[in-house]
Amino acid sequence: MATPFWYNAALAIVKPLYKWRIKKRAQNMQQYQQECLERFGPFQPPKNKQSIWFHCVSVGETNAAQPLIEHYLKLGHHVLVTNTTKTGQTRSKSLFLKAPYESQFQAVYLPADQKYLIADFYQKHQPRLLILVETELWPNLIDQAKQFKVPCILVNARLSEKSAQGYGKVPSLTRPMLQNLDRLLAQDLATQQRFIDLGIQQNRTEVVGSIKFDISAPEAFIEKAVQLKQDLHLASRKIITIASTHSPEEEKLLTTLKPYLDQHPDWLCIVVPRHPERFDEVFEIAQRLNLNTQRRSLNQSIQSDTQVYLADSMGEMWLWYALSQVCFVGGSLNEPGGGHNILEPMVLDVPTVIGPNYFNFQVIVDEFLQADAVKVGLSVDEVVQLLVRCLEDANFAQQLSQHAIEVLNRNKGSLQKHIAVIDGYL
Repeated sequence: MATPFWYNAALAIVKPLYKWRIKKRAQNMQQYQQECLERFGPFQPPKNKQSIWFHCVSVGETNAAQPLIEHYLKLGHHVLVTNTTKTGQTRSKSLFLKAPYESQFQAVYLPADQKYLIADFYQKHQPRLLILVETELWPNLIDQAKQFKVPCILVNARLSEKSAQGYGKVPSLTRPMLQNLDRLLAQDLATQQRFIDLGIQQNRTEVVGSIKFDISAPEAFIEKAVQLKQDLHLASRKIITIASTHSPEEEKLLTTLKPYLDQHPDWLCIVVPRHPERFDEVFEIAQRLNLNTQRRSLNQSIQSDTQVYLADSMGEMWLWYALSQVCFVGGSLNEPGGGHNILEPMVLDVPTVIGPNYFNFQVIVDEFLQADAVKVGLSVDEVVQLLVRCLEDANFAQQLSQHAIEVLNRNKGSLQKHIAVIDGYL
């Protein structure tokens, strides 16, 4: 069943606006032209045909798919990754566009979801399989998979109640799209039920848990952190990392942390904003607050009197977590929020604090809350009190980490279940 006329008409209308947005955020004309080529054609000949195609929206989905992608690259398969965001694209390339996978791997932007563009993309790449990650559903993308006889699987699927209500408002689009999926692997029962209510056949779905639990910190970053601690004399310092932050989280947190940073010269706050386009803005906030700040992008090192270190680089999150004694994971204090992945710091034994708006990770966070393995601050003051307590009360911090490791170990195994299903389509 083809996608509805109104959907395709709406895409044609918003296309100029889409191009304008790309132009606005491009750093130069060359970058703008390259992105337009990848999104609107004419498409360049692919590096490899017959690839396993993963579509990941942004950084979070790319990180979630990392162990799967790595598994198939190691087996010698060609892999194509498409992303919707610039940060996702940067992350994909930094992970896989290097030895030993360079010749097997390609990352490009997902074309705009217009039927003729998507059809042309399938025609050129001739993928063996399309794997969508988490909640990334595009009607023409899925419809054309059917036309080109490419099996289509939604993996690590998650769907909040709020998102399900949104999809439920357009049944003429949602129902046929879900019925065209060959398989849906849900993280939890609530997600599975929401997708069934929206129209997917129950026998095409199963609950296999979240791949995110099957992560381990890359050795290279752990070694780099040990080296940095030594080189910059950080072993005696107490380090808080506030990661994946959105506006106005940095301003609120730094304002509330300032008295502590002024009072304790050995405390250091590493700030890792979620979006690169906000790096300068966050630097200005730290300057306004008179906090002694150094920047990663300028190769400035952490001095003995540095209070704030702005980690304005890409793909180094593991490094900042590995240096920390406690962390706050952002996107959870802002409105509407939604939260980001809390598992990365936990894998590194870092006690973790978040704000109250974590609906994107509801099921995962709830399980950690039940085990007293994560702390939620309902306000900025509460978040800061929890961060400070972790630095000052070693017992409290250690217990939090210990509980988190227990929950992580209990949930491992989803990766193998995913691989078993995907292998059935290869």
